[in-house]
Amino acid sequence: MTTSEASAAAAEDPAPSAPLAPPGERGPVRWLRAIGRAFEPVRRAPVTVFAVVALWAVGAFTGSLGGGPPEALLTDVGVGVPAFADGRWWTPLTAVLWCSGIGNYIGSTLLLLLLGSAAEQRMGSLRTGVVLFLGQVLGSLLGTAVVKLGSLAGEDWLDGLARDLTATPGIAACAVGAFLSFRLSALWRRRLQLILIVFPLMLALYVGHLQNVLVLAGTVVGLALGALAHRETHRLRMPHASHAEGRVLVALVVAASAIGPLVATLYKDSLGPFNVLDLYVSGGPSAQEIADACVRAGTECARIRAEDHFYGSPAMLMGIAIPLLLLVLAEGLRRGLRLSWRITVAAQLLWLGLMAYLLSDVVSHADRYVLEGSDQADQKAAMIQAVVEQMLLPLLVLVLLLLARGLFDQRLARATVTWLLGTVGGALLLACLAYVGIGYAVRDQFTPDATFSKLVSGLPTQFFPPSYEPFFFQGQAPVPVGGTALALYEYCGMLFWVVTLIALFVAFRRPLTHADDEAATHARALLSAHGGSTLSYLTTWPGNHYWFAADGRAAVAYRVHSTVALTTGDPFGETSARADAIDGFAEYCDERGWTPCFYSVTAEAKARTDALGWSAVQVAEDTVVPLAELAFTGKKWQDVRTALNKAKKEGITAEWHSFPDAPIALTDQVRSISEEWVADKGLPEMGFTLGGLDELDDPHVRCLLAVDEDRTVHGITSWMPVYGDVDTREDGAGPRPVGWTLDFMRRRSDGFRGSMEFLIASAALGFKEEGAAFLSLSGAPLARSDTGEPPAALQRLLDHAGRVLEPVYGFRSLLNFKAKFQPRYHPMYMCYPDPAALPNITRAIGKAYLPHMKPSQGVRLMRKLTA
Repeated sequence: MTTSEASAAAAEDPAPSAPLAPPGERGPVRWLRAIGRAFEPVRRAPVTVFAVVALWAVGAFTGSLGGGPPEALLTDVGVGVPAFADGRWWTPLTAVLWCSGIGNYIGSTLLLLLLGSAAEQRMGSLRTGVVLFLGQVLGSLLGTAVVKLGSLAGEDWLDGLARDLTATPGIAACAVGAFLSFRLSALWRRRLQLILIVFPLMLALYVGHLQNVLVLAGTVVGLALGALAHRETHRLRMPHASHAEGRVLVALVVAASAIGPLVATLYKDSLGPFNVLDLYVSGGPSAQEIADACVRAGTECARIRAEDHFYGSPAMLMGIAIPLLLLVLAEGLRRGLRLSWRITVAAQLLWLGLMAYLLSDVVSHADRYVLEGSDQADQKAAMIQAVVEQMLLPLLVLVLLLLARGLFDQRLARATVTWLLGTVGGALLLACLAYVGIGYAVRDQFTPDATFSKLVSGLPTQFFPPSYEPFFFQGQAPVPVGGTALALYEYCGMLFWVVTLIALFVAFRRPLTHADDEAATHARALLSAHGGSTLSYLTTWPGNHYWFAADGRAAVAYRVHSTVALTTGDPFGETSARADAIDGFAEYCDERGWTPCFYSVTAEAKARTDALGWSAVQVAEDTVVPLAELAFTGKKWQDVRTALNKAKKEGITAEWHSFPDAPIALTDQVRSISEEWVADKGLPEMGFTLGGLDELDDPHVRCLLAVDEDRTVHGITSWMPVYGDVDTREDGAGPRPVGWTLDFMRRRSDGFRGSMEFLIASAALGFKEEGAAFLSLSGAPLARSDTGEPPAALQRLLDHAGRVLEPVYGFRSLLNFKAKFQPRYHPMYMCYPDPAALPNITRAIGKAYLPHMKPSQGVRLMRKLTA
């Protein structure tokens, strides 16, 4: 069935794609045109171009491109608490013309070009310039005020920043981006707001420079200005996200939690409050630290020299292994993988465990962490505060992961999991054997000489950066002093992490699968060979289990909720075996104490359940369009002909694509169009017999897109194959569909209004030319045509539910829309053996259609149903 409720709406993408290159272009000409298209938005952004040119010109003229503006110049133009204290009120504006180094020049330029040019296209140059000005000034004032207040409150980190000055246009760029987010579709509004809040926050907490705090303040100012300017149309909130988009948002948060430690590890002089333990270091010990530790030769001297050697070798990359692990896990979370969720939760729990151990050690042995000549009580309190701060972020991420657990239900193929476990386990085993075995062979290259037990107890230290050892592994590992021992110390852990990260990334990028791979493969083969009803392709969707007849000639797809075995349509397989499959599946359920419920089945299946004495009620109506004599002539086809003619006049064409292989410029627009409908509704997107974006990701499903000359997508429909009984292609290429069923339907709210009529009509003509016998426009739940017969009590209840939910899901409007194509109507039924089981069956259907409904949404739904 379709998830396209007729009222589906979607806003414009952040940046419609440029026209595709003419097919005859090759080589340099094609690349030049591609580069020109990439810079097309910039050419229409004079304010942004002026800001970037001024930034680089002033930087070059003042010699600031290398290490930032000279100290004397920074005193005059830099913004910060000292500038305002000395009355330099102009510094919020002058700070926009300099950066603190070449890296910041490049980063700020990219931010300005990306956010500024997009803002000028949607807001105009004048408004963009005003927001740049206000964002820079107000962001600088807000950030400086926060630093001053923190300093007065005695916060050490902010007290240090209260003596600093900085210069960056990143404040204005992030303010413009935050303001711009209110002009974007729900998909990109949500993503951009999350990115602009979380990523600068992580940089402020880990890197901790003044410019990080001011950039975060610029984002807050931009959001506030955007909320005020768009208070009539938008509220400053995260609109409801679809199942797939929820995964993306959680993945972004996990990625942001990794970016902070990653940048802090690679960036010198990081001083954020989450980095006071020096766990994230960008280099080894200084010459002075080595000299102080080596006043007397001993183990401490050997340890610090080994650490210096470590950070001078390629093994220093192991310092960012844990942040990289979180980034790889974020990719798995984006795909909804349960395995990635479990590893991420385990990583957060491991970190919390390490911090809890450190906290207990600080409380019990404070003398280990107190510097000579300092106040022990103050040092202990500061250390405890630092450890507690380190626990906050993983704790918050862990809570988010637990709350969002239901989003991550996708599984990797069993073979992929076996390969992953073998690869990672093998790498771990080899690393441990190499360290212990080779280390024992060269035990005289350690100080003191390594014993077997010391090498084994020192294994955990090999898989963490050396900066972790003083806090968690004091004295557990022997210290290497010789060549081979140093090589083991540097490369055993690094090679393990390299293999592990690559293996995880490769596994997470592999195709997803059903819970039972073999059963799903067998069911798909049976369906393609012998066919089923117009809805039988839904049986291939994830979440289904399969029952097979004893002779293997028929099968039933089902899922169990509340002890109800809810089927997905009719049995499928050989035509002569389908009726008997109903009896066999009922016996199978009876043996397990389940109540069988055949849902969305045809009249043929109902006839068999009637013979068994079951009850039935109509739950939908299939709409089938025969193609053999199809011709859009006559008055009854007027709307369809108008849509075809209007599309041709406006330069809109219908393009067939396979969604997994379609250009990202098109698929990204489809995601945005789909997300817009979900974002601003009070109730979630439905599943079960209603496909979404996840179900589009199937090479056997065909997508038809309405695309204009600028490559803007105005609408999309997807079509599932309907297989006949032993119907194969003449060329021996396998089963050939005898018909196609409409599933996914979305249109852009401000696009071509007749896009759905245009796409369905174009699909019908295309399928007719290919030799298909029919197309099914599918059915809409809780919607049916009037038969004139008085409905039973249960049927009246379902009709009432359909009327109540019409403003949200539009099922009845959808059924009326399909009438334009003069279909033949075929009722679809729910058949069940025991009316006493109806409460359980109702609950099971609700869980199947709305598996991820939040309690607040459930309350809202019940209010609608009982209003």
